[in-house]
Amino acid sequence: MPLRHHDHGTWLVQFAGRVLVVCPRCGGRALVVPLPGLEKPKYFSGLLFQPRRLSCAGCGATAEWTAEERGAGLVGAVVGGTEDPFFRQPLWLQTRCAGRALWAYNEEHVEALAAYVGARLRERYSSPTMAMFARLPAWMKAAKHRDEVLAGLATLGSLAQLSAPADRSDTAYERGDRPRHHGSVLFRGGPY
Repeated sequence: MPLRHHDHGTWLVQFAGRVLVVCPRCGGRALVVPLPGLEKPKYFSGLLFQPRRLSCAGCGATAEWTAEERGAGLVGAVVGGTEDPFFRQPLWLQTRCAGRALWAYNEEHVEALAAYVGARLRERYSSPTMAMFARLPAWMKAAKHRDEVLAGLATLGSLAQLSAPADRSDTAYERGDRPRHHGSVLFRGGPY
């Protein structure tokens, strides 16, 4: 693990382009990605509004998601929590850690979290308003939990390689613990 971590303001939404979830049909690993053929959004926040497809290689299940229309705008997904922001399925990458649920969207998210947690010195180069690392819960940042969180992240990295229903973590079940008080709104004609 590196001794120093440089935070340049990475947002959680930057990892939402590819999300590993529990398949609603078979319970194996499914994948949520933007619909094929779409232009890459000009800003990464555009990922919250892009139509999505859920697909499971194990059972062939598929589903599509589009942002809700509200008046002259679109209501996009809200990132965070143990469910994917689009289909509200449990995340595949979940495990118990320090008495809580440790989760990630994909392998890149796991690697970014491990680099941050494993660092002995953490430097911030941007405003913490929406930055992912500044918004992590205190228990994940605490030095006393470092080894446990790194072990949990290693478990998530291993889970990413598995896909059968029997491989699912005992943490990856619906709990409805994700706050749903609002959505991101994009007014038509925006830059996305």
